[in-house]
Amino acid sequence: MNVRPLLLPLILSTLIATPVLASFGSKPDTPAPSSSNSSPEASDQKTPRQQAEAFYNDAYNAVAQAKDLLAAEKPDKKKADKLFKKAIDHADDALKLDANYFEALNLQGFSWRKLGNYKKSLEAYAACLKIQPDYAPALEYYGEALLESGDVAGAQAQLAHLKALKADDQAKLLEDAIAAVPDKAAKSGGTAGGQ
Repeated sequence: MNVRPLLLPLILSTLIATPVLASFGSKPDTPAPSSSNSSPEASDQKTPRQQAEAFYNDAYNAVAQAKDLLAAEKPDKKKADKLFKKAIDHADDALKLDANYFEALNLQGFSWRKLGNYKKSLEAYAACLKIQPDYAPALEYYGEALLESGDVAGAQAQLAHLKALKADDQAKLLEDAIAAVPDKAAKSGGTAGGQ
C-alpha cells in the first residue's frame, strides 16, 4: 500500500484544523460587552482605587523625571525640586481616594527626603510602614532618611529588619549607605535632629 497519497491530505487537514482548535483554548482579546444596554459612560467610570492609581502613576513619573534631571551631566536641582513637589501633590490626590495606598506614602517620603525635609519624609515612611510593615522599599528609604538626618542607629535597625526579611537588594543599598558614613558618627550611633 502506498502511504504517500494519504500523507498530503492528512498534513493539510492538520494545518487547517490547528488554528481552529487553538482558538477554543484561549479567551478573546477583548471581552464582549456584559449587556446590550451598557452605556459608554458607565464603562469609562473608574473606581476610586483606579483613580488613585492614575494619580500615583503621575507622581511616579514626576519622580522619575526629577531623578533624571539630577543625574544629568548638568543637574537642574530647581526643576527637579518642582517635580518632587508635583509628585507629592499627585500622591496627596491618590491618598485622598485611598488612604491605605502605602506606595503613595512611600513615594511622598522619597520626595520629601530629596527636598531635604526629613521631618515630613520620616512621617510619610512611618505612615507607609504602619500600613505595610514589611514593605522593603520603604524600609530601605526610611533607613536612608534616618541616616541622612543623623540617626545611624535607626538606619541600622531598618537594615536589620531588611535582612530578617531577606530583602537582599534593599539591604545592600542601605548597608552601603551606612558604610559611607564617617566612622565617628557610625561608631557613636548618634542622632542629630532632622528638619
